[in-house]
Amino acid sequence: MGFSEAQEELVLRSWKAMKSDSESTALKFFLRIFEIAPGAKQMFSFLRDAGDAPLEKHPKLKAHAVTVFVMACESATQLRSTGDVKVREAYDQLAAVIKEEMKNAAAAEEQTKNAATAAEETTNAAAAEEETTNAAAAVDAS
Repeated sequence: MGFSEAQEELVLRSWKAMKSDSESTALKFFLRIFEIAPGAKQMFSFLRDAGDAPLEKHPKLKAHAVTVFVMACESATQLRSTGDVKVREAYDQLAAVIKEEMKNAAAAEEQTKNAATAAEETTNAAAAEEETTNAAAAVDAS
């Protein structure tokens, strides 16, 4: 028993909606799996030594989750449009998505670093100005 065309369209629209926030959606999916079946973490070599660190912060889990999720999205789309899944095409699309996400993450990290540097420079300048003011007040007082 297959899906009707309307059902297939609903699945594709759902994938498209979830894909716009693929990192969060994919991570939630895997976290839910580990909540239901904690032993499933042992199936992932990169999680075996994760210790008590929160899984939602584990960079390899995020990357893996996005990879699986986007590959599934692309495969569903291909299957609907062509009746076949070409792994190479899905992989190329996945690679493009991952590259874009990595570029965005690097840009966000750079912005954070720049903001932290600017804040530190402002703090240092204010401290230097305060020291100068205090030194001038001490000279005036003597």
